[in-house]
Amino acid sequence: MKQKLDPQVAALLERMARTGTPPYRQLGVDAARELYRMTRFTVGVPHKEPAQTEDLAAEGPAGAIPLRLYRPAKAGADEVLPCVVYFHGGGWVLGDLSTHDEVCRGLTNLAHCAVVAVDYRLAPEHKFPAAVEDAIAATQWIVEAAGRLRIDASRVAVAGDSAGGTLATVTAIAARDAGGPPLVMQALIYPSTDMTEGTESHELYAEGYGLTRENILWFREHYLSCEADACDWRASPLLTRDLSGLPPAYILTAGFDPLRDEAWQYAQRLQEAGVRVTYECFEGMIHGFIIMGGAIAAARHAIYRVAQALRPALSTAPVRL
Repeated sequence: MKQKLDPQVAALLERMARTGTPPYRQLGVDAARELYRMTRFTVGVPHKEPAQTEDLAAEGPAGAIPLRLYRPAKAGADEVLPCVVYFHGGGWVLGDLSTHDEVCRGLTNLAHCAVVAVDYRLAPEHKFPAAVEDAIAATQWIVEAAGRLRIDASRVAVAGDSAGGTLATVTAIAARDAGGPPLVMQALIYPSTDMTEGTESHELYAEGYGLTRENILWFREHYLSCEADACDWRASPLLTRDLSGLPPAYILTAGFDPLRDEAWQYAQRLQEAGVRVTYECFEGMIHGFIIMGGAIAAARHAIYRVAQALRPALSTAPVRL
């Protein structure tokens, strides 16, 4: 049976087409960032979900890395919580702590955990592997600072959407190879896993479904310095030779997403390596839908599904100081 676009997605795509917004290449980086930020507010949830927040900074290889710590609205002041380190999407060029605020608020309350959002360096000002270096450094810093952050260092997971899903994937591999920090799970939301080859979904959904082929190429041109970078496992984690010994994975994809098939291929590779994987495809959705909760009802359900996947890996009896 042929899959169908969700009616709310179809209506949103029609509305976007009527606006006639130019592709990112024509806008330029600064205008594209502003458009991405404003679009998130247009299609995002209009009211912020209650949560305790605190802005922090980690020590990174090129200076301070801005972070935002979220704690559940009902968490006690002395409660030591498990933690999800979250990397936002935006093609390594767009996005910040504000664009994915609602996702982090949802996860902190639904999974009853701390969430630390990472504002890693963006391209083209900071080319690959700057974002990867920040993601790894921030995760290490969060684990080392667990005591003062009221985080349980033995219950830390990584998560992210799109480019952030790739960073979560790579951070998990790097942590395994370095012997730590120990991670209990990786939650990957429509990640990019292979920049070297196109899949059938890249061909099927190259135009008309939000993330176009032209914009994908624009992101890659800004992120990578040369073609050889695409073959680096830190840019294309599907090319990693050995995926054994990684934390369990929850991988969420969208049916009308150009990145769908490469995420599925990564799920298969993980399973073949003996890693426990849960794969779920929201058939009627498009890339980026999880931050479109003001226009697409399934976005909230997707956040719920991610949180429910994380809960078993994160849960033990609550710890008190």
